[in-house]
Amino acid sequence: MPIWLGIIIGVVCFLLGAALMLLIPFIRSNLAKNKCKKIIRDAEIKAEHITKNAQLDGKQAVNELKQEANKEIHERKQELQQQERSLQQREQSIDRRDAALLAKENALDEKNETLSRRLKDMDRKEAQLQEKIDSIIAELEKVAQMSTQEARDELFARVESKVSKEIAAFIKQKEEEAKEECDAKAKELLGFAVSRYAQDVTTERTVSVVALPSDEMKGRIIGREGRNIRSLEQLLGVDLIIDDTPEVITVSCFNPIRREIARLSLEALIKDGRIQPGRIEEIVEKCKKEVDESIHKAGQEVAFKLGLPRINKELLDYVGRLKYRTSYGQNALDHSVEVAYLCGIMAAELGLDQNLAKRAGLLHDVGKAADFEMDGSHVEIGSRLAKKYGENDVVINSIESHHGDVPAKYVIANLVQAADTLSAARPGARSEILENYIKRIEQLEEICKSYDGVYQSYAMQSGRELRVMVIPEKIDDVGAFKLARDIKERIENEMTYPGQIKVSVIREYRAIETAK
Repeated sequence: MPIWLGIIIGVVCFLLGAALMLLIPFIRSNLAKNKCKKIIRDAEIKAEHITKNAQLDGKQAVNELKQEANKEIHERKQELQQQERSLQQREQSIDRRDAALLAKENALDEKNETLSRRLKDMDRKEAQLQEKIDSIIAELEKVAQMSTQEARDELFARVESKVSKEIAAFIKQKEEEAKEECDAKAKELLGFAVSRYAQDVTTERTVSVVALPSDEMKGRIIGREGRNIRSLEQLLGVDLIIDDTPEVITVSCFNPIRREIARLSLEALIKDGRIQPGRIEEIVEKCKKEVDESIHKAGQEVAFKLGLPRINKELLDYVGRLKYRTSYGQNALDHSVEVAYLCGIMAAELGLDQNLAKRAGLLHDVGKAADFEMDGSHVEIGSRLAKKYGENDVVINSIESHHGDVPAKYVIANLVQAADTLSAARPGARSEILENYIKRIEQLEEICKSYDGVYQSYAMQSGRELRVMVIPEKIDDVGAFKLARDIKERIENEMTYPGQIKVSVIREYRAIETAK
């Protein structure tokens, strides 16, 4: 191929390439424009569809909202109509009530007027009747020659005489019926309780005797110019009686704890041999601690023995102090333990709380442990101590009522009374000085003889039974029963005595004829 042909071909190819290069962007722009138009057209179509769908959905939603609004408006209209009907009914009922009330008011006004007229008529008639009654009473007083007050007193006296006999007969009948029902059970229960518990009887006194190894020891206890005995009496709070009795010193004090401390102190001093004020003070302090420990131990042992948990420690100390307290010679702690056992046995038989009954029985006389220190009777002191240490209401009532100072509210309180009487009344439990015994017997007989119709009375069984002989012409059978009750009440109100006193009124009528 010639060179020029190759050049021509190359130039042509170059020109063709340049033309293609110029045409390609134009072609691309045309294609892009067509594609854009197509996309815009598709978008417009889609937008039109979406707009139509939105319009349809909006119309549908508007229709639904309109329907709900119409429904709600309809329901509200119905509610309003119903409320209007109910209000109309209430207004009608109120109107009817107003009319009825007006009618009642008118009727009441008429009745009030009628009653007022009747009251005036009654007042007038009452005045007229009173005038007639006064005139009749005046005439009766003239005829009977007795004033109205005298007639009233006479009538009351007759009625009282008649009613008192009827009441006495009724009481006697009811008591006999009650006795028939409960005597057997009570005797069985008390007998069972007593048979299951037995306690040795011990007596104590208000003085203690300390034995001396020799009479020379008396002088050492007295000391130079009496300084030893003064120191002892001052520290111990007791009276030391040194008399002509050989080899004996008597310790006298109504406080049993002080007396016990004094006895132990003297025995320790005699054993030690060094009797001087300084040593006396050491021994007395040591013996006080020993007695305090003994008291605390006694209270704990009693609580453990009875199986009573959770008793305040300070209250247990008061219980332990009863170990050194006596009543008519009967040891107070032994008495309290005995009452606790008896209460527990009776409570178990009756299906009651046995531990609570034991607790009440043990604490019923706890006031005696502090009656030398606090004001009031041992019942009041015991009640205050029980309340102070948070005892049960049953226990407090048992303490307050075991001597009848207040009524017994609980069955256990009655059991404590019965157990206390059993413990004190059994033979040998308590002793009494002769002078007090004679005074009590004389007072019993004087009470009996103070009643009209009594011609003789006898105190028997150490004052535990009283037999009253009456004149049969003056006192009948019902009167004898009433007399027994009256004597019993006077004895309870006027006398202090251990145990129980049985009052028997005896009415005997003898018809005697002699055959000749």
